[in-house]
Amino acid sequence: MRLPSEDPPDRADSRCPVTGMGAEFNPFVDPYLASPYSFWLRARTEEPVFYSPEIDYWVVTRYAEVKAIFADPKTFSASNVQNPIAPLSPKVVTILREGGFGAVPAMSNADPPTHTRIRKFTGQAFTPRRVAKLETDIRAIVTQFLDQIEPRRSADLVRDMVYELPVLVLFIFLGMPSADVPRVKSWAKNRLMLTWGHLSEAEQITEAMGLLEYWRYSLQHVEHMMENPPDNFVGDLIRARDGDERILSIAEIATVVYGLLIAGHETTTSLTSSAVVNLLEHRSAWDSLCAKPELIPNAIEEILRYDTSVITWRRRAARAVEIGGVKIPENANLLLAIGSANRDEAEFPRSSEFDIQRGNAKEHLAFGFGIHYCFGAPLARLELKVILEELTRRIPAMRLVPDQAFTYSPNISFRGPQRVLIQW
Repeated sequence: MRLPSEDPPDRADSRCPVTGMGAEFNPFVDPYLASPYSFWLRARTEEPVFYSPEIDYWVVTRYAEVKAIFADPKTFSASNVQNPIAPLSPKVVTILREGGFGAVPAMSNADPPTHTRIRKFTGQAFTPRRVAKLETDIRAIVTQFLDQIEPRRSADLVRDMVYELPVLVLFIFLGMPSADVPRVKSWAKNRLMLTWGHLSEAEQITEAMGLLEYWRYSLQHVEHMMENPPDNFVGDLIRARDGDERILSIAEIATVVYGLLIAGHETTTSLTSSAVVNLLEHRSAWDSLCAKPELIPNAIEEILRYDTSVITWRRRAARAVEIGGVKIPENANLLLAIGSANRDEAEFPRSSEFDIQRGNAKEHLAFGFGIHYCFGAPLARLELKVILEELTRRIPAMRLVPDQAFTYSPNISFRGPQRVLIQW
């Protein structure tokens, strides 16, 4: 998150055309919140690029345009990715400044050359070897949760398993004590709602206080590890820095940790819960995985395509440009509807069908594309693979509790059912 005074003016002028889809679009309430896909289908057909006065963003819904924007960082800056979607009140800005909030553009919201420099070192630290070493730990954690819930014959998959599981894995990767899981999960919610939600001033103040604790925790963790850098991801970044702020600053390393402490587990929690819902709603797909676990890797790609956990992402137009035949002004905010692009019929025939053997499922944009492609993607895939392997092996008779309603957090980007009741 960057504080507002650091950004160019955000509000579009009164000449931005508010048309049918733009007037209808409200991403914070039902029916869109419960199921955005029918809205996006209409948008791709009727108005693939439209202006939303609700959030002051131009919304882009088709695969070709979304992928092209990701692929062109010179024209489409990532500088607004972590900005609050709703303007922060002056009181909240003061609270954050006086509280020492010091996150800086580092990864998802950094442009070259800053992004190039930091990505080089995070890529060297986030190696395939380091990720692969986690598989044993992931399987042990999954086994512990299943040992607890399997005898009960019913569970809330989110509360009883996938709410904490991904952050426990992340803590091993980052060298953090598991006792801190409840605090970090709470802080992640503070950040999610403050950055991607639509809050009143009183709600913003509450979330901002938690956000400050979240930032201080990340910074203190890095400073503590500097004394004797361990053999983990954070230790690798500290060693790469070699005491030189020009290579990697302490604030940049802390910001990477701060970013991973939401991107590395909130997304996997949501992805896993959505995966189970979709597989159990398409029973033949679930039964196929139980019978043939070798289908799981491609099933994961189809899950990422069909119902991913990050359904929109953002860019800013660095110059006036035309997208899909629509003129976009310089400095305009863009909301890239990843979830819509992943169901674009032009790229994925029968796009509304859930097909775990789809040939081109890997072409989805769930992890972005280009220089900002999510560097945590291998870990997310590995975690979901192990979870599905163990669930299908140990509880093949698992089914959804009938007639349950799924609810979703009211924010612009992160989507996953908050409760999934299962029985067997």
